[in-house]
Amino acid sequence: MAELAFTPAAKLADMIRRRVVSPVEVVRDALERIERSEPALNAFITVAADRALDAARVAETAVMRGATLGPLHGVPVAVKDLIPTAGIRTTWGSLIFKDHVPDADAVVVTRLKQAGAILVGKTTTPEFGQQCLTQAPLFGRTRNAWRADRSAGGSSGGSAVAVAAGLVPIAVATDGGGSTRIPAACNGVAGFKQGLGVVPHEYAQDGFGDISHITPMTRAVLDTALMLEVMAGSDRRDPLTTAREKPDFMAAVRTEGDLTGLRIGWRPRLGNTAVAGEVLAACEAALKALDGLGAEIAELSTPFDNPERVWFVVNGAYRMAQFGHYLKDHRAIMCPAFVRQMDRITSCSAAELYDAIFQRTQLYRQVQSWFDAFDIVAMPTLSRSAVPIDQDFFGPIEIDGQLVENIRAAWYPYTMPFNLTGNPAVSLPAGLDSAGMPLAIQLVAPPGEDGALLRAAAALERARPWADKRPPDV
Repeated sequence: MAELAFTPAAKLADMIRRRVVSPVEVVRDALERIERSEPALNAFITVAADRALDAARVAETAVMRGATLGPLHGVPVAVKDLIPTAGIRTTWGSLIFKDHVPDADAVVVTRLKQAGAILVGKTTTPEFGQQCLTQAPLFGRTRNAWRADRSAGGSSGGSAVAVAAGLVPIAVATDGGGSTRIPAACNGVAGFKQGLGVVPHEYAQDGFGDISHITPMTRAVLDTALMLEVMAGSDRRDPLTTAREKPDFMAAVRTEGDLTGLRIGWRPRLGNTAVAGEVLAACEAALKALDGLGAEIAELSTPFDNPERVWFVVNGAYRMAQFGHYLKDHRAIMCPAFVRQMDRITSCSAAELYDAIFQRTQLYRQVQSWFDAFDIVAMPTLSRSAVPIDQDFFGPIEIDGQLVENIRAAWYPYTMPFNLTGNPAVSLPAGLDSAGMPLAIQLVAPPGEDGALLRAAAALERARPWADKRPPDV
């Protein structure tokens, strides 16, 4: 059963179709692993054990009667607790909503269920997803799957830990500034942020200027493609999905051959001054593997200003409009880090907001100019491995013995820009540092090239497999 826990979703679904394993035993094993791990990892806010087992029994009956089965039939999935789930508590990581139960599923949850996936629970997120560290008054801290004294990253820390620790093979995350890619990098799994409009976000309150994405979190690139195949596609409630063609994600990852002719630009820095030597070494080893597959690699060193302030204003103003009214009555029970962020944005004027929106457009055009010379741009995902579990969100981080201010600008300058520009980006494992912690490389593609990005990611995975590298205590 330990090996079953780390079986990729695509293979697990095939085993279920061939009656090698049953949905009931797969789901029961997942629930038992979740229960055993919770005291140490704290990856779940809500576990829907009874519902999951009921769904597994229905799934097993369908297998036994020879029914037509979906591509994820019987596969356990966890969903980040920012995403609505019918009849299952959705808290947004907040004490304000600790008893909130939605009436309807988000469209991505509906599509996963229609594909046969079985929802086992809701994973941890900082309050309203507004931190790169997964911690909140509602549940405490989520610990890294590899070391208890390190952060899981955030804001999709629960989903990343659940996948990395073999609690579920796949999970749904979100990404508004790196919230999928940051914890994926911290926990040694694959975190894919698709381009704007690929996966519908029908409950986003700003359907035209949204920077957040609902994303897959997986251990294998094939599973990423499988999740996107199920989750993607237009929805009339999301204007960014209108008239958008759906790529063939599975064909992209199954494409045979090398990467001959693929032009990759390497950016070791992206508006930051400090990056750990071990991070650069790990990324350069990954680039060497890509070079061995026929890719043409050259450094991309055009000037780039860190857009952290632009992201802070655009995202902060959005969240203030979305959640700021709760401060009046609930400040005392809200996460102090979230409250402090909201207090910092209150002085922002409408003119400052629109100046940031204009800068977002300039940033978009600047980033797209990279693809005149390159097909994909590579860079670290993070400037260092997972930070300590007690990292102060407003304090400096340590990079190779140097203290560097502003965790957003210093730790994940590589992820935020592509929420503002809408480019697809994926974080992939790139090895371990001297402390045994995962390191990662990020690949970025032009808008509309999600399939090409998945193909490159799958090729790197084949050249440098990572699924055999598992946290030591799972």
